[in-house]
Amino acid sequence: QVQVAESGGGLVQPGGSLRLSCTASGRAFSRYTVAWFRQAPGKEREFVARSRWTEGDHYYLKTVEGRFTIPRDNAKNTAYLQMNNLKLEHTGVYYCAVRTSDYQGDDDQNYDYWGQGTQVTVSS
Repeated sequence: QVQVAESGGGLVQPGGSLRLSCTASGRAFSRYTVAWFRQAPGKEREFVARSRWTEGDHYYLKTVEGRFTIPRDNAKNTAYLQMNNLKLEHTGVYYCAVRTSDYQGDDDQNYDYWGQGTQVTVSS
């Protein structure tokens, strides 16, 4: 069983930045696939970004590419979602999802472990 926990959400003005953290238990974190999903008010949860264990192999929702990045620190069992130049439409609950094997997709059904979510509100 892998425990996943997110932190770092909050209120930010449009154009601001925020960094979310996702910490997962286990000794093989460097091999995990880590993804971020977002659920905006009244909408279904959607994929935002993914980091495979292969160094530098990241994939992003097209609308956040160039604005969000997903660095990870395997020594700390932590992955991040760095969000820059935030817009109102980025508001939502952000979830970290982990799969303990390699995965190149964005289907939330294929991620085994989830955090409780952290609220991000972009508002002036």
